[in-house]
Amino acid sequence: MKKDAHYYAVLAFGRACGFQKESAHRVAYASQFVDDAKINHIVLKENPGNNIEYDTIDSRPSFFNMATCHSYTRIKTFNYNAMINNTCAFHFVPGCEGKLFPKKLRCSEASPVIEGILSEALEEDDLVKLGMVLHPYADSFSHQGFSGLLSKVNDINKLDALSRIPWGLFDRIKRCAKWVFKNKFDRRFDALMPAYGHGQAFDYPDIPHLNWLYEYDYSDQFSESYKYSGDLDNRERYRRAFTKIKEHLEDYVAKHPQYHDESVSFENFKILFDTLLAKKTDKRREKNWRKVPVKNGLFKKDDPQLHYDKNGWLKTAFSNFEKKEFDERKVEGAELSSHFPDTNWYKYYLAVKWYKEKFYKYCSKYKLNIPR
Repeated sequence: MKKDAHYYAVLAFGRACGFQKESAHRVAYASQFVDDAKINHIVLKENPGNNIEYDTIDSRPSFFNMATCHSYTRIKTFNYNAMINNTCAFHFVPGCEGKLFPKKLRCSEASPVIEGILSEALEEDDLVKLGMVLHPYADSFSHQGFSGLLSKVNDINKLDALSRIPWGLFDRIKRCAKWVFKNKFDRRFDALMPAYGHGQAFDYPDIPHLNWLYEYDYSDQFSESYKYSGDLDNRERYRRAFTKIKEHLEDYVAKHPQYHDESVSFENFKILFDTLLAKKTDKRREKNWRKVPVKNGLFKKDDPQLHYDKNGWLKTAFSNFEKKEFDERKVEGAELSSHFPDTNWYKYYLAVKWYKEKFYKYCSKYKLNIPR
C-alpha cells in the first residue's frame, strides 16, 4: 500500500473510530513512517546519558539497526540483512507456509506472525507501536503471494492489468517492450528486474482499485510449474484490510480510553471506504483524503494533521537536523533536542527494537527459523 492508505486512510479511520486528533495522527504517522525510516545508523555527537537507550558502535554512542525501509534502487541494499530486517519484517511478513525456506517467507494475508505481533501491540499503551504494526498488517493484504527475500517466489510471468489504471512511466515502457519483444518479453524482463518483493509486478499490488493477474511457479521445488493467480481484485483486498483495521482501532480506543474523543460520533464509514477505493492517481487520492474528512466533520480544513511531513519527527528529535545530512543511510554527529526522550522519533526507535524481537519470536513459534 501507499501513503494514501498507510497515512491518510489510517488517520481518517482512527478519527472516525473515536481517537483524539493528535492520537489518530500519531498512529497514522507511525504507520506511514515505516516506508520513510531509511536511516539505519546515527552517530551521536555526545553521550546521551543513562535515561536514553542507545548502542555503542566502534566506541561511539549511536542509534543502530532501526531502519524499516531502504532504497530498492541501490545495489548495496540487496543484501540478506536488509532484506530480512526491513523488507520481510515490515513489508512482506511471512506466512510460514510451505516446505522450503523461500516458500515459508511468502507473505500471506493476516498471517499468524503479524496477528501475534498486533495482538501484543493492542495491549500496549503505545500509539507509535500500534501505528507501526498496522503498516505490515495492512501490507499483508496487498503484498500477499510475494516475498521480502530475493528469490524464485517473486519470479512471475504474464503480468496483466484487467482494469484501467493511470499509466506511469514504467507501464508505458512495459507496453512498448511487450510490443517489441512479444513472446520473449517475460524472459527479457527477468534479466532486467530482480525477483525482489513485488518488483516484477510493478506497483500493481498497491493500486487500491486495480484488477490484475499473473502467472507464478506453484511447485514446492520451483520446477517451472506455472499457473495463473486468478483474477486479483485489490478492492476486495483493501476492503478486507480496512474492515479489520477499523475493528482493531475500535478495540484499541476501548481498551485505552485516554485517547478517546467523546465528541466524535461517526457512522458513515461507507464514504471512507469509497475514498480508499477511488479510481484516481496516487496524488489525487491523497488530495481526496485531505477533503473528505473535513467535509464529514472529522477534521478542520487548517488542521496540520492533514499534511504528512516525512521529516517531521526527525526535526523535533535532533536539534541540528539538516535534510541533506539526514537523507543518508548513516548520519554523523547528530545532536539531541532538549526533550529528546519524549519525542515520537525516539519512541519509534524503541518500537522498532520491540517489533524485531517479536518478529523473530513469532516466526520461530510457527516453525520459520530465520538465520540472523
